[in-house]
Amino acid sequence: MAPSDPTAPAAAGFTIDRLWRRGLDRYPSTGSRYWYLAVAVFVTIILYYELYVAGGVAPLVLEHFKMSFIYYVNILVLANLVGAFGSLAAGLADRWGRANLVAYGLLVTGVLALITPLAPNKFVFGLFAVIGGVVEGMCLVATPALVRDFSPQIGRASAMGFWTLGPVVGSLVVSFVANRTLPHLDNSWSSQFYIVGVVGLVAFVIALFGLRELKPGLRDQVMVSAGDRALIEARADSAERTVDLDRPWGQMLRLDILAPALGISIFLLIYYTAVGFFTVYLTSNFGFTTSKANGINTWYWAINAISLVVVGALSDRLRVRKPFMVAGTVLAVVMTFIFMTRTTHPDTSSTTLIVIIALLSLGLATAYAPWMAAFTETIEKRNPALTATGLAIWGWILRIVVCLAFFVLPYVVSAVDKLVEAPAVLAQVKAAGANPPPALLAEVGKIKSAAADAPHQWQAWWWVCIVAEILFLGLMLPLVGRWSPKAAKADAEAHEREVARLTGAS
Repeated sequence: MAPSDPTAPAAAGFTIDRLWRRGLDRYPSTGSRYWYLAVAVFVTIILYYELYVAGGVAPLVLEHFKMSFIYYVNILVLANLVGAFGSLAAGLADRWGRANLVAYGLLVTGVLALITPLAPNKFVFGLFAVIGGVVEGMCLVATPALVRDFSPQIGRASAMGFWTLGPVVGSLVVSFVANRTLPHLDNSWSSQFYIVGVVGLVAFVIALFGLRELKPGLRDQVMVSAGDRALIEARADSAERTVDLDRPWGQMLRLDILAPALGISIFLLIYYTAVGFFTVYLTSNFGFTTSKANGINTWYWAINAISLVVVGALSDRLRVRKPFMVAGTVLAVVMTFIFMTRTTHPDTSSTTLIVIIALLSLGLATAYAPWMAAFTETIEKRNPALTATGLAIWGWILRIVVCLAFFVLPYVVSAVDKLVEAPAVLAQVKAAGANPPPALLAEVGKIKSAAADAPHQWQAWWWVCIVAEILFLGLMLPLVGRWSPKAAKADAEAHEREVARLTGAS
């Protein structure tokens, strides 16, 4: 990429104000555009790696802080609640930009990760998690807004598939790193936070120097294909002058924004259960070690990551979104049901579980990448200048749904609270030898009772997830987009002819 390219990430003549003045006056060339998309995706991965690291070592954290399962869940509830309002605040990115929000957010989360192992008690640990939730809520809005800005509608599902690699690969990295390093680091939960903290600060440096964004006149327009570039640039000045930013929330609080946002939020209940509790579920219900559970989780996230990219490319090639959402939902419902049936079979092998959750992961990815594309296209139809505002509404609804779900879950699966105490109690029994005290034996009895109740309680929760997945099918219908690839192709060809006419006329 030539230094003389004004849209290049390594443009000559670096000045200190480039660290906060990140606007591009021209739509970037293909190489530069891919660079900015790659940086946006990379930093999203790291942000979610930082956010999800606690889930990968949750059993060890609970044991270290003598924390109950309900206390841990309440930390997640509060983190998601404040994250919801962080998402709303990020709606200001339509006026103030997105890139600085992301870059300096990485600095905050990197420092938080490094100081979390220094937490003297569970309250301070929870406080750090809540602060991280605010930053995550803001970046949930800012990063997909950046990806939307740099991706025309023809290619949007592929771009959003890559963006969704953020939470997915972030989870994959959590499981992979924990699986490979915990056995060699004395099962130290703090080691995982030190690792992610260093990685986060490296990502901050990359974003500080490598992340840019479009100036308002460019990002406030709809770009259907890369061929629109000249027209978009020609209209940039007038677009910035005539853009409608009055009553931004009023413009976006419409059925075609609210219903799909609610739909995807409840559809992803099982995804957020996987993020927060799969390790606890696999260790308490099937008896796997923390390291082994993370090994199983790795397959879930790996299949999800690959599927997001492949499905996104297929959706762009066929130029339709909704058929993929339907197919993915059907597969997700079927596999969630099968997954639920294995809950009462604690002798289920890790191989069987890997196959089940891999297919479940495929279903979720098949629905999600096209949904992200269709949702941003629906926002653009309302007002492309308010992309971050529309995404902020989605981020707020998503975090509130997750907050409520996490609040309810420990009451549905109440037995887990006792099961996470089992290793410590059993160690005390072993240390007591042949004559453990009656109180300790009573605790063992409660653990056995909880072990008998937990599978049925988990089944009730998986039913909630199944119903949510089914409801998504109705709630996604207001999204824009064709059902027929033939009709979608005709629309694209008509747009190309119109662009050619306007470009020729100018």
